[in-house]
Amino acid sequence: MGAFSLELNSDQRDLRDWVHGFAAEVVRPAAAEWDEREETPWPVIREAAKIGLYGFESLATWFADPVGLSLPIATEELFWGDAGIGLSLMGTGLAVAGILASGEPEQLAEWVPECFGDESDPQVAAFCASEPQAGSDVAGYRTRAVYDGATDEWVLNGQKSWATNGGIANVHVVTAVVDPALGARGQAGFVVPPGTRGLSSPAKVRKHGMRASHTADVFLDDVRVPGRCLLGGRERLEARLARAREGQRAGVQGAMATFESTRPVVGAMAVGVARAAHEYALAYAKERQAFGRRIVENQSIAFDLANVRVEIDAARLLVWRAAWMGRNNVPFTAGEGSMCKLKAAEVAVWATERAIQVLGGAGYTRDHPVERMHRDAKLFTIFEGTSEIQRLVVARAISGVQVR
Repeated sequence: MGAFSLELNSDQRDLRDWVHGFAAEVVRPAAAEWDEREETPWPVIREAAKIGLYGFESLATWFADPVGLSLPIATEELFWGDAGIGLSLMGTGLAVAGILASGEPEQLAEWVPECFGDESDPQVAAFCASEPQAGSDVAGYRTRAVYDGATDEWVLNGQKSWATNGGIANVHVVTAVVDPALGARGQAGFVVPPGTRGLSSPAKVRKHGMRASHTADVFLDDVRVPGRCLLGGRERLEARLARAREGQRAGVQGAMATFESTRPVVGAMAVGVARAAHEYALAYAKERQAFGRRIVENQSIAFDLANVRVEIDAARLLVWRAAWMGRNNVPFTAGEGSMCKLKAAEVAVWATERAIQVLGGAGYTRDHPVERMHRDAKLFTIFEGTSEIQRLVVARAISGVQVR
């Protein structure tokens, strides 16, 4: 057995430096503008597609890393640049994860490229799971899917909430109920192809942060999709439902499998924001003069910065562990996916708040980016499962008790 090492290999270092360069040269200079405009930064997406940073090929390459670290490394660097623009680039990955979680090989081949478009015409995709009355409560979903055997089509009706790229997406991946009596076990995933009638999104959500990323409700009114758009196919669905009706283990629920697989990525997003705020505050403290000396020479400031750095590094290590486990099919016996997302999210909120405090009044203004970073960071404790839900997952995993 080889020696244990946490040193990145040459490919991972090259990836980190390449994405960092794009984040520094393209993302950061555009961050404030797109935050103020509250619009999808299509010019940045096109630039990323042009150099191969946004697209199926790059995502597939990152997924192929046997260590599992390439995706969180690239994600951290993008979100170090800016969280709103980072999410506009990475949001499509959640829909792709939904297809990967339940789809058959031919479905992956057909729909994943459609999620991204191409260099000349880049597109985005949306994963539609949460609903107005059911966010983390997956069993509470009400959007229905009914099979029409006469036309070999599924008919979808319902409303989805908080969908990243909802309404502007080329492809929507929708979780819907096919057997209400089975709760979460009676659900399935569907691809809604481009231009499908009945899908609408009247207005986007105006948000506290992540303003460069489009978020919207999605309405499905007699949306008809071909039978081949059922992820996993009808035969697999019927077999899974039959096992569930007999009280047998029916397999992992699609939406939950998607969330669990992407939690280390969300953790990496949070680490990137926390690191950006910490680096900015550290540089400011080394330059800012007060009472005849640099403020970093005061223990209260220096210790604060030291504590933040410790927490960021700890969060990153949890993210890397979960990413490695997920890539190598090591079971999350202690809720390690939720653990890393919980830690990184709360570190991001705390680190950005401390950065504002280090800058004092200046940090509260839009003249400095830590104000925007603080607004962006809060989302990490909410989306893809709140911090409370992550604690619930970890508590159940370590206790074996159905904690409620």
